[in-house]
Formats: sequence, C-alpha cells, structure tokens
Amino acid sequence: MVHHSDAGSLYTSFTLAEHLEKAGIAASIGSVGDAYDNALMEYTIVLQNRGDQAAATWRPLAQVELATAEWTDWYNHSRLHGEIGHIPPAEYEANHYLSATKAQLTTNI
Repeated sequence: MVHHSDAGSLYTSFTLAEHLEKAGIAASIGSVGDAYDNALMEYTIVLQNRGDQAAATWRPLAQVELATAEWTDWYNHSRLHGEIGHIPPAEYEANHYLSATKAQLTTNI
C-alpha cells in the first residue's frame, strides 16, 4: 500500500512517517509546486469520501477503480488544455516526442 500526498507539513511530519512505517505503508510525496501531480489522487479521494452516497453507489472496489480509470483516460486523452493549444495532454506529449525523434538530415561530403 502507498500513501500519496502533497508536500504539506501534515504529510511531511516525522509522526506521520513513523505511523506509516509501523503500518507497513510506503510514503509518496508529490513534487513541490506541481498542482497536476496530485490531480488523480485528489479525484480518487473525492470519489472515496462521498459518504453514504458512495457507500450505496460504489459498493465494490472495482467500481471505484473503473471510475478512476475512466477519469484518468478523460483527463489525459479528451480534456482540452488551454495552456498547450487546446489539445489533450496525451496529444501534446505525442507531438513533442514525434518532433524530438525526427530523423536528422545528414550529408556526406
């Protein structure tokens, strides 16, 4: 099991680290200043903290996993991101790697 969090003081405390270690839980802290790093985790927490509605609607863990996978797919492949030209992040990344790996023109003189 992994406990993922942001780098807030609550999550970087020695007390929490000791508690996690005793419980056999690995600590994972997101990068500082990177709001997108925690987007999936925060969404998962929201889904799992819906109280009675969640208990009634998402009884099997498989439903939570499926909803999280669907959201992740939307977030990366369908959501239009304004800072990168109103295209999905996966498309932007694919374009980046395509342009970075194009064959270089060489000449033999």
